Amino acid sequence: MSNLVNTCLFGDAKQCLESLLPKYAGKVQMCVTSPPYFGLRNYNFPGQIGLEDSVEEYVQKLVGVFDVVWELLASDGTLWLNLGDSYAGSKKGRSSDRLAYFYGLQATNKGCGSGKISKTPLSGKLKTKDLIGVPWRVAFALQDQGWYLRQDIIWNKKNVMPEPVRDRCTRSHEYIFLLSKMKKYYFNNEAIKEPTTYIKDQKRNKRSVWTLSTQNDPTKHYAAFPPDLITAPILAGSKEGDIILDPFLGSGTSAGVAAGLNRKWLGCELNPENKDIQTERILKLQTRIRKQNSRHMPAV
Repeated sequence: MSNLVNTCLFGDAKQCLESLLPKYAGKVQMCVTSPPYFGLRNYNFPGQIGLEDSVEEYVQKLVGVFDVVWELLASDGTLWLNLGDSYAGSKKGRSSDRLAYFYGLQATNKGCGSGKISKTPLSGKLKTKDLIGVPWRVAFALQDQGWYLRQDIIWNKKNVMPEPVRDRCTRSHEYIFLLSKMKKYYFNNEAIKEPTTYIKDQKRNKRSVWTLSTQNDPTKHYAAFPPDLITAPILAGSKEGDIILDPFLGSGTSAGVAAGLNRKWLGCELNPENKDIQTERILKLQTRIRKQNSRHMPAV
């Protein structure tokens, strides 16, 4: 197999990852990804994850994908997993996405198809209107597989879309889970320290609530990863020259951020129509991030 770094493989995520094993097993430093959310959007593409008849089946499919990620990761590697939740029996997983679709705005959730989910399936003991707890179900299933579940990080969305609900609060957060293969793993806390609010020119350990805006993507891909959301994970979880993996590359945001931070990357994506979108977005992000970093470099 030829060198595939800085390349996206198109096809089923698990199968693409398995094809990487002969050359890259144990050589990927970190994985950062956001799989299609359960019962949220129809990509209109055979084999897509997220349209399963039950949340249990969805969880098991993701576990199967991350079993292969485990084999690709270095012994001190980490997995950073972003997932949103869904409501059982609802017409859509997230009301904010309904509003975005209605007003002709670009949705801020994972997915690139225009098809709408008619109804989120009920399964197990779920009742209509139950919050399914999808992110935690996946996190606990991965923990059962041997992953260390190290932290839940809250992505507090500054500009979340309103929801037409009267019996609960508007949801304005998602989870990012930090998981590791081993008890000890690579984590550069110095790289992501943040300014303190009480001592000038001092920094503190990064907190577990990250307040960031969602970002509309000018491409046809619906709501790609906000680049700022995955900058910290890449800085904390890898060094320059390391390989970053995203099994659900979508529009290529994680690859673009990785390249801009002088990392190598590998990706998988089901829909080959995203290839041109990825090429453009990766180049733009790489160029922008490198320019930003060059402005902050001390003069020689």
